[in-house]
Formats: sequence, structure tokens, C-alpha cells
Amino acid sequence: MSTVTLTIENAIAFITINNPPINATSHSVRSGLVDALDQIDGTDDIRAAILICEGKTFIAGADVSEFGQPPKPPILPDVIKRLEAATKPVIAAIHGHALGGGLEVALGCHYRIADSKAKLGLPEVNLGLIPGAGATVRLPRLIPVSEAISMITSGKPVSATKANEIGLLDAITHGALGDAARDFAKTILNRETPASLLARDPIDAPSSAQWDDITSATKKKARGQVAPLAAISAIRNGIEHGAGAGLAFEREKFIELRDSDQSKALRHIFFAERSVAKLPELKGVEPNPIRQVGVIGGGIMGAGIATASILAGFDVTIIERDEAACDNGRATVEKHLSGSLKRGLISQDRFDALMASLSTNIDYAALSDADLVVEAVFEDMAVKHDVFGKLSLHCKADAVLASNTSYLDINEIAARCVNPRRVIGLHFFSPAHIMKLLEVVRTDKADTKSLATAFEFARALGKIAVPCGVCDGFIGNRIMSAYRKHCEYMLEDGALPHQIDAAMVEFGFPMGLFAMLDMAGLEISWATRKRLAQFRDPSERYVALGDYLCEMGRFGKKNGLGWYRYDENGKAQPDPEVDALVIAESEKKRITRRDFTSTEIMDVILGAMRSEGDKILSEGIANSADAIDVVMVNGYGFPRHKGGPMFMTVSD
Repeated sequence: MSTVTLTIENAIAFITINNPPINATSHSVRSGLVDALDQIDGTDDIRAAILICEGKTFIAGADVSEFGQPPKPPILPDVIKRLEAATKPVIAAIHGHALGGGLEVALGCHYRIADSKAKLGLPEVNLGLIPGAGATVRLPRLIPVSEAISMITSGKPVSATKANEIGLLDAITHGALGDAARDFAKTILNRETPASLLARDPIDAPSSAQWDDITSATKKKARGQVAPLAAISAIRNGIEHGAGAGLAFEREKFIELRDSDQSKALRHIFFAERSVAKLPELKGVEPNPIRQVGVIGGGIMGAGIATASILAGFDVTIIERDEAACDNGRATVEKHLSGSLKRGLISQDRFDALMASLSTNIDYAALSDADLVVEAVFEDMAVKHDVFGKLSLHCKADAVLASNTSYLDINEIAARCVNPRRVIGLHFFSPAHIMKLLEVVRTDKADTKSLATAFEFARALGKIAVPCGVCDGFIGNRIMSAYRKHCEYMLEDGALPHQIDAAMVEFGFPMGLFAMLDMAGLEISWATRKRLAQFRDPSERYVALGDYLCEMGRFGKKNGLGWYRYDENGKAQPDPEVDALVIAESEKKRITRRDFTSTEIMDVILGAMRSEGDKILSEGIANSADAIDVVMVNGYGFPRHKGGPMFMTVSD
């Protein structure tokens, strides 16, 4: 079947693309579009054309199978120029997503109409690229330059409503898209065909001083990523030097970025996120249906899990120890959803419906119909055993029982549970209703049905699910523990906390290790160290500075004192008292302190990550190096444009 077909209805031609799943701009689509336009221009009876797509979406990107291959003509920029040169007006009828080259195709059309639920965007910067088929030149001539800059440098799609407000669309429909496009076409048959976007002037172009401010702000947000700055250069060039020069400059930058290390890293993590959860053993395994979800514990983590679950459409029951704790859990969920309501992400009706789907109880019998239960209580094995004993007693036989433990042995938890085949780990990251990463921990006895159900649950929550085996800390926390240990060595050897953190931020992390520990709460890692103390090799170097801080009552940002001192606005400042404590510990251990450069600090940190990652792979805890990269990028702030610690190992 052809990927592009042409039909004619009463002087209106329908160009239909059918290239599932995303109607990508493959070679067959590109050549099919050119052939259809040639036929339309050569048929006098046709007065207008509608470009529309089958399936769930408009054109939502490029054909990934063509990545890395020499381009086959007609290339997309030439197809879009052919659209602009059509002698009959062409209307893009958009539903689902118009992304990347798909939106660029729509920009080549004379008009754009969209379904009210459609989203339009240029996500190329997320792959270390800029648009390569003219969007940096055309978009600022259709919508205000500031809006074009926002769309292109952020990579975030806009809603149809927003697109209509800024002039990206000519109309929105709440009805059948094909019918609306046909009706729209009839209204423009006697109009003069609009000039192509390349022939128009930019809208509200910035002054030279404003360009400098825009570039500075973009550089700050980019944190070392080059594509957003290249996008600014391309947009500015197209405005200041004209459309023709702008197109040539854009194409040059696109090709330069396409071959860059950053783009290779971003493409690596993009594909890794989409493949890491595809386990061969789960192929053909049907997950259990999930309608009701239980959450044990309504604290910060439990309430976050409950929020994510009700947003995904599940009925949720939180189990707590008493009514006061139940009320607190419900209030926390309500607070999360109220934030979404205030930001306009959900309506009042939606808010009310979501809160109605949440219940709380102190009796585990309320979980008798739950399909999946997530335990999120204190990190204490005795407490966990008590919880799972009650779940075994009250939950139905095929309910999947999951622990959100960060470090404890889930095999031991499962061993004490009736039917251990249904026990798994679901390690959420805080805040659980926002963070995308979810480690799915496979216990030794977990069956494929339970695993398939867990991955389906993760998909419903919109999480990036990474499979892993059982060990202390799983993938992410185990690697973090390894590089934290080496950062603590550097403290004793001559570095200070703010110097290590500054090196990490310069590298591309959103915050440094010690600032992150302060944010999480120092007592959490302190409890883990005390739990593992009996197993510690006496000959292993141990740094007690974190213990000293906790003994001094310094638990982090929550009480204003941790590795840093926090002012009334929560802003961190290096604390001379902590620096003195660090230096005194070096003197106590008779360690001669030395200076560390930022490069030396990052070499130590990356080396620790890679070394521990290699151990995790050799032990079979992670299925692939990709899994480790996905965890570190999505859960621990590793800069996305560097691809992850294991990718950097290969690249280096």
C-alpha cells in the first residue's frame, strides 16, 4: 500500500499520508508528496488541497531507520519548498502531534487547521539538533519571534489553543478534522493564495540589545548544551540576513550539530529510554488488568505515588497507621493536585474527580480488591515484613505486591510473603508524581506475569521503567554511593564541599552531590551507613564527616544546616564551620591536603561511576550499559547531552 494517496472530492484534493506509527517523513512519504503536488498542479479541476494523515497523529518526526544514512532525494527542505510553490492553496489538517519535520511540513503549507487536542512542536534540541528544513526561518515570519525562540530552544510542544493564540494556526476544530478542513477549504477557494512564509517579514524582531539578553538567558538554561544557542544563531541570521541566507545557515548548522558528540549522546539516551524496558522474556505475556491501586504509607513518597496513580486513572487507597496519618496523606495528595489546578494543568472538575478516586483507611482489609499495592513505609526490614505479612493476609491471590525500598533486600521481603512470585520492587524517585524514572526490581522468584504487570503500571504512570536485579541500592543508589564515597575521600584529601559541587554543576549536573544530599536529608544516608556498619571491611577507608554532621543535628536543608548553611529563603551558602570540620578531620588522620581542579574532581567522580557500573553489569544487576545511563540521566541529574557515564566510557 502506498504511504501517500491522492483523492479528489468536488475540486478539493485530499493528500493522505499513511505511514504508521507516526507518519514519519520517510523517503516514500517525501517522494509521494512531491508526486501528489505535481498531479494537483497539473489538474485544472482541483482548486485546493488538504494534507491529512491516517492513524493517531499528523507527521510526528523523521524516519529513524534513515538516521546515519546518506539522504535520498527529495530531501525534506526541497519537499517543503515544493509545497510553497504549489499553484493551488494547501491546507495542513493536524491531529495528534505535528513534531519536528512534521511541523516544518505544515509551515510549508498555505494554511493550518488543527484538532483542539493537537500539539505542535520542534523538539530537535532534545536530540542536540536544530530544525533542518527551514523552521528557524519560517516560524518567526508566522508568529512573534519571541514565541518562535521559545518553541525552538525549549523543544516543548504547544497546545492547539496556544498555537492558535500566537498565530501558528488558522483555525481549531472540536469536530471531525476532515470535515472541518473541507469546510475551511471552501471558504478560501476565492481568496488570493497567501504569500509563502519565506516572502514575509519577521514578526516583532528583537533589537540588538534584546538579542544579547536572549542569548545570555538561553545559555544559562542550556547548561552546556550547544543546540539551543545554535538555534538562536540560526533564527537571528534568518532575520538579519534574509530568508535565503537563513536557510543556508540553518542547514549548515544542522549538519554540523548532527555530527557532534552532543547530538550522538542525546540520540543515544533517546533510543535507550525507549528500548531499555523491552525484555524478551515478557514478549507475549499479558499483564494483569489494573483498576485499583493500594499505597502503604501516606508520607512524602507514598503520597507522591498515590498522586501519580490517580492521575493515571486508577482508584487509590492509602493505608496508614491512624486517622491522623490518613488525613495527612490525603492533604499531601490534595496539595499536589492543587498545584496542578493552579497552573491550569487540570480543571476544577478533573480535580474533584481525582480526589474522589482517593480513599484512606487504617485497615488492610480495604485492599481486598486491589490489583497492585506499593509499600512506601520506613526503611526498616521488620516494618517491611509486618506490612507484607498483612498484605499476604488481605490481598487477593494475584495482586502484585511491590516495595518502594531504596536499599533493603527485596528477596528477603519476598521470602517471608505468601506467594513470593508476585513480589517485586518499584523504586520511585522523589517527588514520585513528577520524577520520570522508576526502577523495576526483579526478585529471584518473581514471575513474568508480575513483571509484565509492573511494566504496564509504569507505562500507565508515564514513567521510564528500567529493569534491574536485587542488590544494595539497585542501579542508581549503588552508583551514587560509590561516587559519594570517592567525593568524601576528596574532602579529606583537600577539596571542600562547595568546590566539588561547583565542578559537578560546571560539568552539567543541576546541582552538586552535597547540595543534593542536603535536599534529600542527611539522616537517610546516615541510617544506611549505620545499618551496613556491621558488614564494613575494617581495612576499608571510611569517612565519618557525614556522621559528624548528623550527630551535630545538621540534617540538611529541612533544618537549615547540613553540608551548607541555608538562609531564610533556602539559599545555600558554604559554611566555615563545615570547612573547619573537614580540615580538622584531615589533620586528625594526618592527611596532607592538596588542591583539586574541576577536571580532577570530575575524573574521580566519572571513574567511580564507570567502575561501579561495570560491576553492576558483570553481576547482572543491569541488563545493559544503556540501562545504567538511563537511570543516571533521569534519576541523578547526569547531563543528558553527555549521554550517561557508560556512554562516555565508550565515547572516550
